[in-house]
Amino acid sequence: MANGGIIGPINDPTSTTVTTTFTASGTYSYSNNGSPGTVDYLVVAGGGAGGNLNDRAGGGGAGGFRTSFPGGTQISVQGSYPITVGAGGTGGTASPTFSAGTPGTDSILSTITSTGGGAGGNRSAPSATASPGSPGGSGGGGSGPGNCSATIPGGTGTPGQGNSGGQGQHAAGSWAGGGGGGGASGAGTAASQSSPTASAGGSGTANSISGASVTYAGGGGGTQVGATVPAGPGGPGGGGAGANNSTINPGTANTGGGGGGGYNTPTLPASGGNGGSGIVIIQAPGYKTASGVWSINDAYNYKKAGTWVSPPPTLVDYLVVAGGGGGTGDAGIGAGGGAGGYRTSFPGGTKISLASGSSTPITVGGGGTSANPSYGGSNSSVGNGSPSIFSTITSTGGGGGGTGGGPSAGFGAPGGSGGGGPGGYNPQPGGTGNSPPVSPPQGNNGGASGPVAYAGGGGGGASAVGSNGSPARTGGPGGAGSANLISGSSVTYAGGGGGGGPLGGGSAGAGGGGTGNPDGAPSPSQNATANTGGGGGGGGNSAAGTGGSGIVIIRAPGSAGLSASPGTNTVSTLPAPAGGCKVATFTVSGTLTTG
Repeated sequence: MANGGIIGPINDPTSTTVTTTFTASGTYSYSNNGSPGTVDYLVVAGGGAGGNLNDRAGGGGAGGFRTSFPGGTQISVQGSYPITVGAGGTGGTASPTFSAGTPGTDSILSTITSTGGGAGGNRSAPSATASPGSPGGSGGGGSGPGNCSATIPGGTGTPGQGNSGGQGQHAAGSWAGGGGGGGASGAGTAASQSSPTASAGGSGTANSISGASVTYAGGGGGTQVGATVPAGPGGPGGGGAGANNSTINPGTANTGGGGGGGYNTPTLPASGGNGGSGIVIIQAPGYKTASGVWSINDAYNYKKAGTWVSPPPTLVDYLVVAGGGGGTGDAGIGAGGGAGGYRTSFPGGTKISLASGSSTPITVGGGGTSANPSYGGSNSSVGNGSPSIFSTITSTGGGGGGTGGGPSAGFGAPGGSGGGGPGGYNPQPGGTGNSPPVSPPQGNNGGASGPVAYAGGGGGGASAVGSNGSPARTGGPGGAGSANLISGSSVTYAGGGGGGGPLGGGSAGAGGGGTGNPDGAPSPSQNATANTGGGGGGGGNSAAGTGGSGIVIIRAPGSAGLSASPGTNTVSTLPAPAGGCKVATFTVSGTLTTG
């Protein structure tokens, strides 16, 4: 065929967007085949209510207006998020008792919070006390005071979300008026005797994230003495006009517009208008589509150019445990090694996205060597474990136990968890854990040596610090590790090594740590367990234990294609109730490939 064998229309692969609009609170789920991504947003809070009672009330401020569209900084999303759509403020009442209007409430999407609009100022009879507009996303307009030649300020707006309300004023004679509420792109108008209308609300801002240009977050108009004076217009974007008759003018629903100021006389009872409710709109990228029927030649050319439909990335959980630090031994003063750094996303943490067809190198850290230096012969720490690495996640090797028993004995080494401090003439501190610092922490500090000479501290573990050497001249226990179910069963990793002591060794931290030995113990049995990242046990006058090697485990959906090399590393499929998840376990360094 002349067209390369294609049957049907000739199309190009196209990209789509998915727009989700919340007019009431709910839940947003980003489920683009399980992969994380970035989205545009518009978050508008509820508008403030207009001021109430008597005349000269201020207009309500618009709800805070925040958006990334178009061209702003998007936010990263993954999974489900509660969405809060702020309600508009409630207009105050004139009878049977006076009540002021209220501000709007916040709208929230993930890390984005837009502040509710401020309420318009009130002038309450019989005391004729005038109040300023309240602050908010945009501030409410100030009310007109009862005293001549006086002003009442409008409420302040929140930077980046809105503007201030206009001030209220009472000029010479009987004229007085309230200010307009602030809007997203303009401040509310200040009351002025020379104005042909009462104060206008500040202008809102237009946005087309929904697919059509819509203006949001206009301020409410104010009112002034004299029903024949035209009411203050509401700002474009849903702001309600001020009342100069019995009509109550609320802000428009789902725009965040401020409510219009009230105008209450015995013959014209009009409360302040309610603020308009807010809105949340999210625009997410869709995957490329390629409708129609394609020739092999065209599909090949688009694929070669990188413009063909790409499979979605794979979202995976991880456990990355580094090699544990080695213990030290020397005449009953040896210290326990710190556990290797422990970092995981499972369960409930932030997953990592892997592109389809990609290969990711995996580093499994080795355990630190043990040391048995002569008494007082060293002023350093030895035997640190090696880091384990997966993608952007690096877990630091455990710190080795401190060495040397003389007056210049060395401290425990820092690391994922710190090594214990060695015994000597003076207490010696353990090494610092979570070094370098990450959040959540990857480990804990090692314990110090005992207050009485010759008892070493225990190494830190993933969930607890190493204990100090005992006054009874026994080594400090190693810190406990952390249990994890990523492999399908509960396994505890990254326990600290126990310290050595003349009269007894410290117990191992749960999670593969080695037990400390007392003086005169037979050949060492205090090596940490392989592929747990445990710290080695400290020795008496016998050799100390080595740190345990680390491990890296990756867990992916059952639909993912995973392979692990070399052959000592494995990929398994979990049975129910894990839903057929794939688990790649690396006990040695290698490569993870997604299909």
